[in-house]
Amino acid sequence: MAENATLARPYAEALFQLAKETNKLEVWSDNLTLLTAIVEDSEMATVIANPRVEKSTLTSLLLEVCCNEQTGTESKNLIKLLVDNRRVPVVPQIAQQYEQLKAQHQGYLKVEIATSYPLNPEQQQELETVLQKRLGKVVDINITVDQSLLGGWLIRAGDEVIDLSVKGRLERLTTELSH
Repeated sequence: MAENATLARPYAEALFQLAKETNKLEVWSDNLTLLTAIVEDSEMATVIANPRVEKSTLTSLLLEVCCNEQTGTESKNLIKLLVDNRRVPVVPQIAQQYEQLKAQHQGYLKVEIATSYPLNPEQQQELETVLQKRLGKVVDINITVDQSLLGGWLIRAGDEVIDLSVKGRLERLTTELSH
């Protein structure tokens, strides 16, 4: 995973610079979201991973699925570049890093929260307030339910991970006891 993040970084940074210069931050967010959904589709992932599929065939397929009359040349060039450099599988990491750069530029931080139970609106607001104070930025929170946590939360804010889950505490306790 770290390797994919490293491979994705130059693409994300270049796309962010292009989006900033052309004032198309949201357009590129949408483009990368669509491309990520396509790349993560199980049937498409099989095609992408197949070494017998020629680059030209994969490029044509992706362009056909992703692009329409309004799609800019830059988006088409990105797809061609990713296929030529065999980087299509890192599209989700490119999108994630792009969104982090965009959030930083716009003065907010995207925060992913996994919780063992659904939060009500009051709990979400309280958590958002606490995170804004702790992180010193406006936060954009995305909450998912993960019952494997057993209780508590797992918070990812940029590069920082705050593990307040029962599962995490049990794992730390197990590690301490085994030493």
